[in-house]
Amino acid sequence: MKDAPASAVVFDLGGVLIDWDPRYLYRSLFGGDEAAMERFLAEVVTPEWNAEQDSGRAWSEAVAVLSEAHPDQRELIAAYHERWPEMLGGPIEGTVQVLDELRRRGVRLFALSNWSAETFPVALSRYDFLDWFEGKVISGEVGIRKPDHGIFRHLIDTYGLEPAATVFIDDTPANLTAAADLGLRTVLFRDAAQLRRDLELYGLVSPAA
Repeated sequence: MKDAPASAVVFDLGGVLIDWDPRYLYRSLFGGDEAAMERFLAEVVTPEWNAEQDSGRAWSEAVAVLSEAHPDQRELIAAYHERWPEMLGGPIEGTVQVLDELRRRGVRLFALSNWSAETFPVALSRYDFLDWFEGKVISGEVGIRKPDHGIFRHLIDTYGLEPAATVFIDDTPANLTAAADLGLRTVLFRDAAQLRRDLELYGLVSPAA
């Protein structure tokens, strides 16, 4: 955490700035049966299935394909798309405060997120702080998702970033490894307090009072 001063910060969104969890929806659909819900999330609407939408697959296709494989779960599968907004929690306030401080200090701010192009507009309408970013790269819009090096190159080239002066924040180690491969500085997000301490080492924020 030395070398040239950092001048830009790139944030992941889900799990860092925005609380998203399909359990917020499915707990009600499963009537509180946690075990059945967890089986459904692990075996039917899997993270791998959802990731294909983050890469650009249409939700209509995703639901149709999975419903054909699990016809008895058709309504529950359709709810993943139709009631997707109910999976969104609130902003992660401590991180938003850090983002606001960076903004007030004139740091260049960017978002880089694995997110479906079809559902991201819901987040845009709900969270005003998304307007604070100079630029946003959404995987579903560009057809590449983290940790593919291509999405990082797209970010760097589109916004003329100097990797050595750019800090990338994410809660997934594999994404940080890919960013580091291209020369970006990285911060593993655990919570807002740890994020602030890490960014203090780069001289980007003031120590907590």
